[in-house]
Amino acid sequence: MNSIIISITAILLLVIFFLLFRVGSLLSILKGSYAKRVGSSNSINAILFPIFFFVGLGLIFWYSGKASEFYLPKSASEHGIVTDYLFWLITVIIMIAFIATNLLLFVFPYMYQYKDDRKAHFYPDNHKLELIWTVIPAIVLTVLIFFGWKTWTDITAPAPKDAVVLEIMGKQFNWVVRYPGKDGKLGGYNFKLIDATNEMGIDFSDKSSFDDFLPREIHIPKGKAVQFKIRARDVLHSVFLPHFRQKMDAVPGMPTTFWFTPIYTTDEMKSITNNPNFKYELACTEVCGRGHFGMKFLLVVDEPEDFDKWNAQQEAFLKKNPDYLAKIPTDLKNIASVK
Repeated sequence: MNSIIISITAILLLVIFFLLFRVGSLLSILKGSYAKRVGSSNSINAILFPIFFFVGLGLIFWYSGKASEFYLPKSASEHGIVTDYLFWLITVIIMIAFIATNLLLFVFPYMYQYKDDRKAHFYPDNHKLELIWTVIPAIVLTVLIFFGWKTWTDITAPAPKDAVVLEIMGKQFNWVVRYPGKDGKLGGYNFKLIDATNEMGIDFSDKSSFDDFLPREIHIPKGKAVQFKIRARDVLHSVFLPHFRQKMDAVPGMPTTFWFTPIYTTDEMKSITNNPNFKYELACTEVCGRGHFGMKFLLVVDEPEDFDKWNAQQEAFLKKNPDYLAKIPTDLKNIASVK
């Protein structure tokens, strides 16, 4: 206890002596008898400002090069190439603005450090300068927003008529995927029809659903447009395809969609990444509950002929679950039994 009291007393005495010294210095300045108003620390700090800036900038570029191996791999879709271009364009513009503003911020303290023989210049405003730094950023941002909007509308616009269409439904805690059968049309659905087997609530009063099938992995063809129709069964989820630079929320009661064109098969990507175990993956990027981490789904990009072969081998949901034939309207049962 005594040591604590002694320590506090010593600190208070040091503070008192420092304040007395400062008061004495200020009185000397007021009397005009203090010749040097600032010490050498002013010049040292002024020099340290630009040194800190250029060293820090050098470290930024050095570490960016070292960390490049952790960047996203080469884009695997046509739309992803555009997205990457916009990303790097925005990064360069922001970096130029960052360097320019911080250069002024760190160099000005050196250029305009205090000197006894120099007085500060009163510079209240400059309308031309203010106009320049308002108009130029506004133009740049407008252009960037336009290109971003154009890219977004491209992937959310109606897909080409020959696009491969599939439906993805997110639920706690997995994805369910449905493809149209030979007729190329997805059947309807109704949430009231959802049960332990019919997880998607497929509506079998719609004959287009008779040949729909639910695979355990997604297959899509290289070089052909692919449209994802997305919905959620319970809470918010988010469809994320990092290698294709595609992301879209799955919202309960509000179907969403996007389309893209893959340009590298899974085998080609194994060669590009030098990873024989490489796999495309669909992940959920919306924290949807305790099992969110497990919401992954394998995606395979095939050559068109391999995709057609895989597609032809899939069995319709009704064929795997004949009990649902009883739920089909009587006038459509003959069609369902054929399919």
